[in-house]
Amino acid sequence: MGVLTEPASPSLGALFRGFCLIGLSGFGGVMPWARRYIVERYRWLPPGEFAALLGLCQIMPGPNVMNLALCLGARFQGWRGAVVAPLGIMLAPMAIVLALGLAYLNFGEMAPVRAMLRGISAVGAGLILATGLKMLYEYRRQAPAVGLAVLVFAAIGWLRLPMLPVVALLLPAAVVIALLGRH
Repeated sequence: MGVLTEPASPSLGALFRGFCLIGLSGFGGVMPWARRYIVERYRWLPPGEFAALLGLCQIMPGPNVMNLALCLGARFQGWRGAVVAPLGIMLAPMAIVLALGLAYLNFGEMAPVRAMLRGISAVGAGLILATGLKMLYEYRRQAPAVGLAVLVFAAIGWLRLPMLPVVALLLPAAVVIALLGRH
């Protein structure tokens, strides 16, 4: 049996290209693509570490995927990576969004365009749900962690409670579950 080693840190160019591909892959939300690229394609992080880092990025202010790009960039290439990775995820999509915004100004009231936008929103919701289930699968043998995930989903998604108080209230339980799961 070989010794597991941590993958080599991606270069600045690899970070830029990787996050550029992530940014170009998902319209309406790139988190499903971010996980696919970071965990499965590039193997920059194992699934559990991605889930933990995403959890941290979700409670920080700002867009989750930008926080993730910044954290990973800084981890692998210091301050330069913290600049390059978010730029990679932003530049091409920003140009596309500006072009689409101009097109929407001219054609947004047309029935086929409105129908297309409704369909795209359903696809985006499905991608987010699929990613959540994939991440939950990593914890399938940890009933307390799954229970906590269901509780958070019910509190925020069903009861519509504000995220910050829910996270603040359940964070101590999450820490205990994580510590107990390591032993």
